[in-house]
Amino acid sequence: MDSGSNGQSYCDPTVFPYVCDLATDSSHASLTHALRHLTVERESYLEQTRRHGVVLFRNTGGETAEDFDAMVRCFDLPNFPYERSLSNAVRVEKTERVFTANEAPSHARIYLHHEMAQTPVFPSHLFFFCEQPAESGGATPICRSDWLLARLEQEVPCFVEACAEKGLCYTHTMPAADDPGSGMGRSWRSTFRAETRPECEERMAALGYQAVWHSDGSLTVTTPVLSGVKCLEDGRRVFFNQLIAAYSGFGSDGESPDHSITFGDGEKLPAEMVLQACQIAEELTFDIQWQTGQMAIVDNQVAMHGRRSFSGTRKILAALIA
Repeated sequence: MDSGSNGQSYCDPTVFPYVCDLATDSSHASLTHALRHLTVERESYLEQTRRHGVVLFRNTGGETAEDFDAMVRCFDLPNFPYERSLSNAVRVEKTERVFTANEAPSHARIYLHHEMAQTPVFPSHLFFFCEQPAESGGATPICRSDWLLARLEQEVPCFVEACAEKGLCYTHTMPAADDPGSGMGRSWRSTFRAETRPECEERMAALGYQAVWHSDGSLTVTTPVLSGVKCLEDGRRVFFNQLIAAYSGFGSDGESPDHSITFGDGEKLPAEMVLQACQIAEELTFDIQWQTGQMAIVDNQVAMHGRRSFSGTRKILAALIA
């Protein structure tokens, strides 16, 4: 793998990520210019996102959640409201489209994943925006899943075959009330938009979840069988799942990752192969080192993302696309 002038990776004829500077000249960033430009060129940038996985915009001129909302609206894409998602993360809504990326504490690392791939319903794209970078750390790692799958097919083909044929199931315990101190602290009430157990059970049944209630009011859910490998419309195959995040960070301290994720038939994942997949993904990862006003579009079926730990205040906002 080679590096480009912006630090991007070259692994085939495409670069990762695709970088665009929206400054009107060598030093001036204008939100008005950015909004006009994004509106005119939106189809081109969506095609670049599909091809490259991530497009990173520098010098947008944006500063606030409202500015970010306006830039997202330039693309004229259907909103995927947080409240209607099955995301595990606790977030704070800023506008109709915009919310905080994750309220997990700064020391917590969020491992690579496709957004909501551990649920039956996931967004097609994500937008991220930097309102304030962290004092140190806090990068957003991104990884091309088609590149990762190609490596895995070379090095552990039997593992890829098992993921593709058997699929994956995820198990997670949801608290009765939101826990912002956890990267996966969203409550079952918020996740399933239910105030009572019967309402929750009805919604889970419609989605194919299995569940166990606990005396403290928490709920352990297991998903239906979900994809491990996905084939895109253009013929590319991608390692589309939340395997790395689930195996590395879903469980409680001291708990085996085997409780968090299995093959679709209930069989345990081969630990050595999972760890090899994690290592290869890290080798292929590009860290977005945020600067104020930067925005990124992520094709959720092509690229994974995560979050490095950090110190100081970090304000990264997000918007999801249906």
